[in-house]
Amino acid sequence: MTLRRYERYKDSGVEWLGAVPAHWTVTRLKFIARVQTGVAKGKDNTGHQTVMVPYLRVANVQDGYLDLEDIATIEIPADDLPRYRLQAGDVLMNEGGDFDKLGRGHVWDGSIDPCIHQNHVFAVRPFGVSSQWLNLVTGSAYAQFYFMSRSKQSTNLASISSTNVMELPVVLPPAKEQGAITGFLACEVEKIEALIAEQQRLIKLLNEKRQAVIAHAVTKGLNPLAPMKHSSVEWLGKVPSHWSVLRLGSVFEQVDERGDDSLPVLSVSIHDGVSDSELDDAELDRKVTRSDDRTKYKRVVAGDLVYNMMRAWQGGFGTVAVGGMVSPAYVVARPRGVVPTAFIERVLRTPNAVEEMRRHSRGVTDFRLRLYWDEFKNIVVALPPRTEAEAIDKRLTDIEAKMAEVISAAEDCIRMLQERRTALISAAVTGQIDLRQPSPAESTSTAHLQPHD
Repeated sequence: MTLRRYERYKDSGVEWLGAVPAHWTVTRLKFIARVQTGVAKGKDNTGHQTVMVPYLRVANVQDGYLDLEDIATIEIPADDLPRYRLQAGDVLMNEGGDFDKLGRGHVWDGSIDPCIHQNHVFAVRPFGVSSQWLNLVTGSAYAQFYFMSRSKQSTNLASISSTNVMELPVVLPPAKEQGAITGFLACEVEKIEALIAEQQRLIKLLNEKRQAVIAHAVTKGLNPLAPMKHSSVEWLGKVPSHWSVLRLGSVFEQVDERGDDSLPVLSVSIHDGVSDSELDDAELDRKVTRSDDRTKYKRVVAGDLVYNMMRAWQGGFGTVAVGGMVSPAYVVARPRGVVPTAFIERVLRTPNAVEEMRRHSRGVTDFRLRLYWDEFKNIVVALPPRTEAEAIDKRLTDIEAKMAEVISAAEDCIRMLQERRTALISAAVTGQIDLRQPSPAESTSTAHLQPHD
């Protein structure tokens, strides 16, 4: 059974918002709250007495919650602290970033004090409405539509000014109804988020199992009864006795062949390795500037292993599937003869190998670490005969495909639940359902709700 609607509606006066309950009002955000902009990094504090304070960044302000595990600090003039200081009840909103980050936020609870916010995070401080109601409205589909329609947009990025945020139409029911709606949504959203969390835990467990299965297969093989030997390499431990323990420099050589305009620039991602297709126009705009000299790009052929010196230990490497060229930031390792490059890539993606690459990298901090060829070539791996490597690779490909199906189904379920949550919130805060006196006979299921335009 669908949820009950109000008896009477009126035109909201906002074309894309439509009708709202007749006794509700519609106002602009600037009349019920003020928007506090944040501090910009890099200001010259010379001549000022300064203080070091925690501050929130876009990464801390998630959709419906705050991630406070990694809080940065910033030095500002002491006189500026009152200007940027957060107060409990502030509704935090992201000024921009990726499309999905625009306008997302949560209510600040004052758990860190003093605490300020960067200029890419707005602090909306209500004075004519509750923080909880304002947070629901700004996170609803209609508010997100408004933010996108008023934002400045470029490739996959958007930002909105505080002036436009202040013009957001805010739907206001009487205070008592606001309380009833926020209470109802708190309960129902909690149920939906619990279901989402279950699916997220399933995905995490499957990814952990996938990683463990791969790590075992590429370092111990598929035969649990195979005789073992000690590799004499700490991170490898024991390996099948018929496998060869070799330095990477004995199976690869570094090559530095220059590319040309006839070759496609291949995409290399941390998670997916090297793509078998060239960058599209949008990616080229971001990764290849007009001033780049294409002759500095490096030619690669199928079977090459390429890695980014600064991101190798973070997964910035992969096996080349088709010919092309890659950025000058990459080292190109070409097989010496017939080498199971894809198998070696799997080995290098295991947690122990990642730490080994990190150990061989040189630099003062993680941000500056570089894995040079002279260090990379000394990393030791264990390799099975080629036919066994191919069999292991095929088995793992099959396992990954099955796990990917389950993960995909879980991700679909999460998207469906998120859509239902959005639909429920949007319907409630725009008055499309009447929550004043819900009848016990009426279902509060969100199954029949569709996203509100």
